[in-house]
Amino acid sequence: MSKPRILLLGPPGAGKGTQSSNIAGEFGVEHITTGDALRANKDMDISDMDTEYDTPREYMEQGELVPDAVVNAIVEEALTSADGFVLDGYPRNLEQAEELEGMTDLDVILSLDVSKEELVDRLTGRRVCDDCGANYHVEFSQPEQEGVCDECGGELIQRDDDTEEAVRNRLDVFEDNTAPVIGHYSDHAGFVEIDGEQTPDEVWTDVRAAIEEQA
Repeated sequence: MSKPRILLLGPPGAGKGTQSSNIAGEFGVEHITTGDALRANKDMDISDMDTEYDTPREYMEQGELVPDAVVNAIVEEALTSADGFVLDGYPRNLEQAEELEGMTDLDVILSLDVSKEELVDRLTGRRVCDDCGANYHVEFSQPEQEGVCDECGGELIQRDDDTEEAVRNRLDVFEDNTAPVIGHYSDHAGFVEIDGEQTPDEVWTDVRAAIEEQA
């Protein structure tokens, strides 16, 4: 089997990062995320795009969203150089989905389905090490000592965007902008919906089986 080209869709908290890492390791493909692609190309010259700034770095340093046209160009560059991939975090809207169709053909499109209340529980329970960035959860992945990172001994904190109000806002934004992308791909021959409320190992079993069947 040639290395598959996989798109992984799902709301914040659905487990895309965990399953993308599993896919990359199992199938020998690159894990491409918008954030990683932006960081890797933050000094890319975009002066020909008639944008406010000449590099993605300047948008990021100002705390502003990088324009879609720039994100599209960076993702296309990452996909072109990849021998098989799992794409996570893009496309975020229908316009980006249309751009993606012009960049590559997808073999498998996986959508992790998780209820809103489950997502709220997962995301509000997340704790992050203030020093090294390691992730924990008050219910699913507790540190050996409460409030202390196992990796470096740093303090575990709740990020500002993991409060319930912020989480519900993020999920509303996903519903408005990204949920239509799932509908857009639902009639693709390689589209498979995965029950994301199972344990991570059970989700992985279904993800792996879907890729092996579709790719």
